[in-house]
Amino acid sequence: MSGNTTVIVIGGGYAGVMAANRLTQRPDVTVTLINPRPTFVDRIRLHQLVAGTHDAVADYGKLLAENVRLMVDTVTEIDAAGRAVTLAGGGTVAYDYLVYAVGSGSADPRVPGAAEFAYPIAGLEEAQRLRPALDAAPAGAPVTVVGAGATGIETAAELAEQGRTVTLVCGGLLGPSLHPRARRSVAKQLTALGVSVLDGPDTKVTAVTGDAVRLADGRELPSAVTVWTVGFGVPDLAARSGLRTDALGRLLTDETLTSVDDERIVAAGDSAAPSELPYRMSCQAAVQLGPQAAQTVLSRIAGEQPASVDVGFVAQCISLGRHGGVFQLAEKDDSVKKYYLGGWSGAKIKELICKGIPWQLSYEARKPGARTWWSKDATRRQRVQAVLGQEPAATERAA
Repeated sequence: MSGNTTVIVIGGGYAGVMAANRLTQRPDVTVTLINPRPTFVDRIRLHQLVAGTHDAVADYGKLLAENVRLMVDTVTEIDAAGRAVTLAGGGTVAYDYLVYAVGSGSADPRVPGAAEFAYPIAGLEEAQRLRPALDAAPAGAPVTVVGAGATGIETAAELAEQGRTVTLVCGGLLGPSLHPRARRSVAKQLTALGVSVLDGPDTKVTAVTGDAVRLADGRELPSAVTVWTVGFGVPDLAARSGLRTDALGRLLTDETLTSVDDERIVAAGDSAAPSELPYRMSCQAAVQLGPQAAQTVLSRIAGEQPASVDVGFVAQCISLGRHGGVFQLAEKDDSVKKYYLGGWSGAKIKELICKGIPWQLSYEARKPGARTWWSKDATRRQRVQAVLGQEPAATERAA
């Protein structure tokens, strides 16, 4: 391809920022990042925003390369045939290539009353709505956190450390993604913080009201404020635009992160489903998928065959207030090991990682393409073959 190439990146989260910065390697590529808000949301700190220990936002001026244009707007439709996107603010923007990095948010709660009375915290505005609700509640009022994944655990611990009376309702196993050894450490640290943990199959929430949470075993827990952290959902932009998605709404791609419908559209982060075997929704995956999506675009511009995605995991990190945590070691395929660091050591490592993410984004802005620091998972090829019943190479479209 000769002349200037226009690339639009939809979404300014971890994957979108990494992709936009990596694309600036070529001086003949014009990069526009479209995002609904003018500030970067550090989602892994939203539980701290709720507790008042961090604002969970950052200045894009410190994270984006100087030649990335930031457009504050929302994309309402992708016209793949016309290579243009429609904006909520009016008008359209044309592109040669598009990086789809819209991320994820709160899942639609299907429990009666949850949408009306519970507070999700997967997004900035949601977390900001929860803060005044907590401030308005008396200090000793019962707070219920529903969901026993990392977000639920971190939120319960953070609020308990602030002196709140917190019950964590698991609806099943506490920390289901953790090794049993690390899970026991989490339970012990939550107990030390004063969090009441209700786990087991009978603790599924069946209804939420303005002042209570009802469980499957018939119990009704008083709850002045109910925080909902169950599951993640994906924006329906791809599906509304006629692009194929998986059951959750993630854009279906091949192993080069290229849409199965259009080689000019590449996905990254939580909204990507490569080879029907998507990665765990996480910052850890997003900061790897973003630059690799950009490399796919750059390869196509150069007339080269893009490389297959190569993402590896190292660990899971969960903070338990400002002084505790768990650093759960993992295999490169994201399966957990029995080894972990807990307590003060876990907290320090988690905080170092949280501080390191913005540094990684800004480093990519200053020196795009200089680092490929992620771990590699050599087993993915076999897993993809098992899912698709064919060699991954067969799903990769020629440039």
